Amino acid sequence: MHLLNRYNRLMNTQARDIFSHRKYWPHKFGPATELPMTREEMDILGWDSCDVIILTGDAYVDHPSFGMAIIGRLLEAQGFRVGIISQPKWNDVEDFQRLGKPNLFFGVASGNMDSLVNHYTSDRKRRSDDAYTAGNVGGKRPDRATIVYSQRAKEAYKGVPVVIGGIEASLRRIAQYDYWSEKVRRSILPDSKADLLVYGNAERAIVEVAHRIAAGEKIADITDIRGTAFMRQGIPEGWTVIDSTSIDAPDSLEHNEPNPYIDTTQKNDCEKSNQEGIAKQAGENGVAIQPAVDKQNEGAAQIVFFDHRPKNIDRNTSVIRMPSYDQVVEDKYLYAHTSRVFHLETNPGNARALIQRHGKRDVWLNPPPIPLSMSEFDKVFELPYTRLPHTSYGDAIIPAYNMIRFSVNIMRGCFGGCTFCSITEHEGRIIQSRSEDSVIREVETIRDTVPGFTGNISDLGGPTANMYRLQCKSPKIEASCRRLSCVYPGICKNLNTNHKPLTKLYRRARDLPGIKKIFIASGLRYDLAVEDPEYVKELVSHHVGGYLKIAPEHTEAAPLSKMMKPGIGTYDRFKQLFDKYSEEAGKEQYLIPYFISAHPGTTDEDMLNLALWLKQSGFRPDQVQAFLPTPMAIASAMYHTELNPLKKVDREGTEHVGSVKDPRQRRLHKALLRYHAPENWPIIREALTKMGRTDLIGNGKKHLVPAWDPSKPRAKSSGGSGSDLHHRIRVKPANTNGPNKGKAGRGGRGKGKGAKPIGKR
Repeated sequence: MHLLNRYNRLMNTQARDIFSHRKYWPHKFGPATELPMTREEMDILGWDSCDVIILTGDAYVDHPSFGMAIIGRLLEAQGFRVGIISQPKWNDVEDFQRLGKPNLFFGVASGNMDSLVNHYTSDRKRRSDDAYTAGNVGGKRPDRATIVYSQRAKEAYKGVPVVIGGIEASLRRIAQYDYWSEKVRRSILPDSKADLLVYGNAERAIVEVAHRIAAGEKIADITDIRGTAFMRQGIPEGWTVIDSTSIDAPDSLEHNEPNPYIDTTQKNDCEKSNQEGIAKQAGENGVAIQPAVDKQNEGAAQIVFFDHRPKNIDRNTSVIRMPSYDQVVEDKYLYAHTSRVFHLETNPGNARALIQRHGKRDVWLNPPPIPLSMSEFDKVFELPYTRLPHTSYGDAIIPAYNMIRFSVNIMRGCFGGCTFCSITEHEGRIIQSRSEDSVIREVETIRDTVPGFTGNISDLGGPTANMYRLQCKSPKIEASCRRLSCVYPGICKNLNTNHKPLTKLYRRARDLPGIKKIFIASGLRYDLAVEDPEYVKELVSHHVGGYLKIAPEHTEAAPLSKMMKPGIGTYDRFKQLFDKYSEEAGKEQYLIPYFISAHPGTTDEDMLNLALWLKQSGFRPDQVQAFLPTPMAIASAMYHTELNPLKKVDREGTEHVGSVKDPRQRRLHKALLRYHAPENWPIIREALTKMGRTDLIGNGKKHLVPAWDPSKPRAKSSGGSGSDLHHRIRVKPANTNGPNKGKAGRGGRGKGKGAKPIGKR
C-alpha cells in the first residue's frame, strides 16, 4: 500500500498548493532583508546555521527575474533559513564552507544562463564579459559550473545532499549533444555526482524536497516527486518497462491496439482536430529501427514491446526505456529517435516516466511538474524581494540587472515549440500567468521603492510578450495533447487566442499615477497578434518606443519548416497592421526583425534569398545570430544527426537535414545577413560566383554587393555622389525616446542584435 501511495502521488495531476505546507520551525526569525552571503550576516539575523545553501554562478540579485532569488525566497517563506554563496572560487573548497554546513542540502545552479552559452559565442569564441557578474567581468564562474559546484560541495561536507537545478541542469538531464566538445555527453547527474536533479521551474519540487528532508527522509528515498531526476539501479517491483522503439513504430497502428502516443485513456481531440495542418505527432510518424532496450538489471520489471503490449497498461506504473547513453553515442538514428520520444513526453497531463541507461545504472526522469496555479504564481512573485543587487556589490554595475530592474514578468512557458529554442524544454508548453491585480501591485512597488525609477516600465512580458492567459479551450484536450506546437503549422482551433485580458492589463497599468510609459520589450509572437487586431492597435499606439522587435527568423519555407515557424506571409500581415496603426497614431515607428543564420535545413541559396529580401525591404542588420545548438533542443538533434525527428525516423525513409557545420559556410551565412558591410563583400562575391549569380555583383540598385574591393583605393567619381548604394543610402538613426535608446532590449537573443531600417516603409 505504501508503494501504491507513492505511485499515486507521482502521477497526481491535482498538485498540492506549495504554500499549504506547515512552516518549518525557523520561520519565527521572519524574512531576512537580504539572504545572507557571509557568516557575519547570519550572526546579525541570529542564525547559527543555514538549512539550505544555494550555490550560484550569478551575482546575487534579490529580484524575481533571478532563479536563486525565487528559490531562496520561496524556501524562506516555508520557514527555512537560506544562505547564498555567489560565484565561489571553484578551486577552493574552503570558499564552499564560508556559511558552514547546511542542515538539509546544497542547492546548485550555474545561474540564469547555461555556463557555456554564457562563456562562448556561437562560433565558440570566448567572451570577455559576463552580464550576470558585478562589473560585467568575465571568468567568475567555471565552464560546466553545475558539475564543478556540485563536486566541490560534495568535497566541502561529505554526506550533505546536493540538489542541482536551473537551466544548465535542466537541459542536460539526459544524454545530450554538446556543441562545445562536439560529442554526445552523459546526463549531468553522473558527472556532477548530485543526489537529485530538479528540472524546469522547480518551485513544487524544491519545496517538497526541503520539507521531506527536514522531516527526516533520506534523499535517496525521495523518488516520487514530479519534475525530478535521479540515478537508480534496477526497476522497482510493479513497474512495466515499455521499449521506446516499439511505441513509436510505424506498425503500431496495424494491430488494432491503442497507441500510447494518442492516449490510453481518452481520445486526443487536439490531434484529431489538427490532422489537416500537420502529420500526427506520433503513431503514423514512427521509427523502424532495431529495439534499443538493454535488458541488464531489469529486476522484476516486465519489458513490453508494443506489438505484444497488454491492453490498458497502467500509465501510472509504466516507464519508457529510451536508448542508452552508449547507443545514442554510436547511432545517430537512435539519438534522433530519443530526441523525438523525449519531446513527445513533456505534457504534464499525459507524460510517462523515462529512463536511460548510463553504465550499470539508469537516469530516471519523473513526469514534468504540474504548472503553478495563478494564485501560487502571484505569491511566488510577491515574496519580499528587495529587487536590488546584494549590498556587498556597492555601486558595481550588473548589466543583466540593469536590463530588467524596471520590468515585470507576467507569465512563463511557451507553446510555440520553436525547435532552436530551449524555453519549452525548461519551462514547458503550458502558459502560467499572474493575475492582473498582482502585476499591478508589482508595477506600483517598482514605482514606489526602486531607486532611479523615472516613470517608465521597460517591459510587461516574459518568454513571449503576448501569450498571457492564452491556453487550450478544453482542459481535457490539453491534458491529452502531444502536439509539439500549438501554432505550427497553423494555430490550433482549440487554442484561445483572445488578447483582451492582456489589452486590459496594458490599459490599467499605463493609467496608474506616476507611470509615464509602459514599453513591451519581450519578443512578440506576431502570428498570434494578427488574430486580434484590437491588441495590435493597443500595442502599436501606446507601447512601442519607436521600434518593435519581432522574429520571423527566415523567409524561406525549408528552414522555417525545421524551425517550426510560420511563413513570411504572416509577417507581412502583421506589418500591414503595424504600419496602419502607427500612421493612425501619428507615430513614425519601425519593425526590427530578427533572423538566424546557419540553422539546420538552410542552404546557401536560402540565405541568399533572405539577403535579397532584406535589401528589398530596406533592412541592414547590425548584428546577427548564428544558430547555436543548445543541449536537448530539437534543432540541435537535427544539427548533430542530420535527421529530422519531427517526422518518421527510420533507416530508409527518414528525412535528412543538412547541417551548416563548416566554419567558412557559417561565416558566409552570417555575411549574407550583413550584405551591406564591406568586410563581407569578398566572401559574398566568391559565393555568388560559385552559385552562378554574378548578376548580383555590381554597383546598381539591383545588385547585392559592389564589384570593387573595399581594401583598395577607388577613383573619385566625377559626379561627386559616388556610385555605390551602400554609400548613397542614409540609414535612419535609432530612435532615442524609448528606454533602450534604439538598442535591442531584453527579449532578444543577441547583444544589440537588430536591423536598422532604411527610410520609412
